[in-house]
Amino acid sequence: MSVIVRTPSGKIKLYCKGADTVLYERLGDNQTYRDVTLGQLEQFATSGLRTLCCAVADIPDDVYTEWKKTYHTASISLQYREKNLEAAAELIEKNLMLLGATAIEDRLQEGVPEAIASLLKADIKVWMLTGDKQETAINIGYACRLLTHGMPVLLVNEDSLDSTRETVSRHMHDFGEHLKHLNEVALVIDGQTLKYALSCDVRQSFLDVAMSCKAVICCRVSPLQKSEIVEMVKISVHAITLAIGDGANDVAMIQAAHVGVGISGVEGLQAACASDYSIAQFRFLTKLLFVHGAWSYSRLTKLILYSFHKNVCLYVIELWFAILCGFSGQTLFERWTIGLYNVIFTAFPPLVIGLFDRSCSAENMQRFPALYKTSQSGQLFNVKVFWLWISSAAVHSILVFWMTMGIIRHDVVWSSGRTGDNYFFGNMVYTYVVVLVCLKAGLEIDAWTTITHLALWGSILSWFIFLGIYCNFWPTIPIASEMLGEDKILLSSGVFWMGLIIIPVLTLIGDVTYKVINRSLFKTLAEEVRAKELANEDPATVVYRATKHTLTETARLLKNVFRKPLRVPNQEIDLQRLPTTLAISAACTVRVDGYAFSQEEHGVIPHSELIRLYDTTKSKPEGL
Repeated sequence: MSVIVRTPSGKIKLYCKGADTVLYERLGDNQTYRDVTLGQLEQFATSGLRTLCCAVADIPDDVYTEWKKTYHTASISLQYREKNLEAAAELIEKNLMLLGATAIEDRLQEGVPEAIASLLKADIKVWMLTGDKQETAINIGYACRLLTHGMPVLLVNEDSLDSTRETVSRHMHDFGEHLKHLNEVALVIDGQTLKYALSCDVRQSFLDVAMSCKAVICCRVSPLQKSEIVEMVKISVHAITLAIGDGANDVAMIQAAHVGVGISGVEGLQAACASDYSIAQFRFLTKLLFVHGAWSYSRLTKLILYSFHKNVCLYVIELWFAILCGFSGQTLFERWTIGLYNVIFTAFPPLVIGLFDRSCSAENMQRFPALYKTSQSGQLFNVKVFWLWISSAAVHSILVFWMTMGIIRHDVVWSSGRTGDNYFFGNMVYTYVVVLVCLKAGLEIDAWTTITHLALWGSILSWFIFLGIYCNFWPTIPIASEMLGEDKILLSSGVFWMGLIIIPVLTLIGDVTYKVINRSLFKTLAEEVRAKELANEDPATVVYRATKHTLTETARLLKNVFRKPLRVPNQEIDLQRLPTTLAISAACTVRVDGYAFSQEEHGVIPHSELIRLYDTTKSKPEGL
């Protein structure tokens, strides 16, 4: 990151900060403090600090004037703006003079390792895209539990398109029949190699290898490369992507993903402002996904399906009525009752489903990430489920209409022999439909609360209250003259009350039978956990039994294919004498400039040495 300033004396200076491996490439010749600073970086790393280098350059006025035009042209370009800006910055970030290095204590946020472990348990693929050097990225991977000790790590570091293609092809061959299947293997690739891996003829092969690995770490990547990786997964894998970041260099990635999450903190608010959701810490992501995400998915699917069901159940009845009246266009229901069906009488059941329904408690949703798999697999909402609900609604409409038609087919509905009219029959059917769809909502609701009871029984009651008021408007209010006295006719019929008890129950008996059989013999994990919650028992044993899996012999053999890269610290290696595979691994593990992250094991300074060098008799230095 660089900034250009003009001093009070009129000189133009460029100040630049960055990792040592990046900044040292931009230094000019005859750097007095180059080697001294490297020694100090090692001392800082020994203390477990994260480092940055600072440099400065004097910019002549004519050079700045010419470069300013180039930068302005890049900043207003409509295509490849970020790429053009990077190219423009490269033109002026050169011949720097090293000023020194800074060191701070940089730790992972609280709960990051646990959060990533939970994401992996939920079968969510986690890819880490970072601008840090490879060694730093690997150490962070171990620190946050993205990588585990004993997990084979594929290191891909190449400097040409042909060698990248050859390496990716070799890894594809090593996976064999396990290609495109999840394996306990991690892939680490740097930004230079990624540039070739994302080219047209290697992209699909690289993606197949990456999707075969449990964890993927892309280091030394630019903001543009981050967004390209997200776009690649979106388009090629057809997966739902979520990008989370806390800095301005994560904005492109956040905007490219289906769901962008920004962390607001010391890195600024650029990521938070460009995201769909903003959280304060990374660990809150588990609650956002496993609790609010899973609840929202379940609620929305039920709300959508139920809304289709209740409307099909009512309005298809008009089709069955048209058969009886010779398709004359006569309606069965009064016009205002039709209009208020979704506004009043069946408005509250879908509302409480969408706001208050939940499959399991928030504590257990976070505690057992396996419960999130239902949301991933789309079990609650797909083409099959949709048409099952539509078919169920059509069957319900048939049963309600024709059973009601059957009980009044002789038109004798009072003991005195009095018969009803067209609206009497319509109000009977309408009442049964309102009761039916409210009871159907009760069957689908998992969490019964006081508000749920009020919504369901209150919706049924609201129809009877409306009927009593609306049928007495005429002649005080000059509307609904045809409904005058229909409430007394309807409520005084014994056949109506008998049908009110029998018809909705008989219509729903198939749904109840299906629910009983399904929840007795084919319980889902969420249903088993909910049953344990109702019994005030710990559902851990149920979840463990449902998610337990053993490492197969084939998986063990696969782990032996990808050997863990050799560590050969502090010594030179003749890469020409090594086989191709070992040469790649050794080249990635030879110590080079850079001590950006050395707190964890396998850093530049071993953790055991770090502990022994720490002087506990001295007080810890404090910041300003």
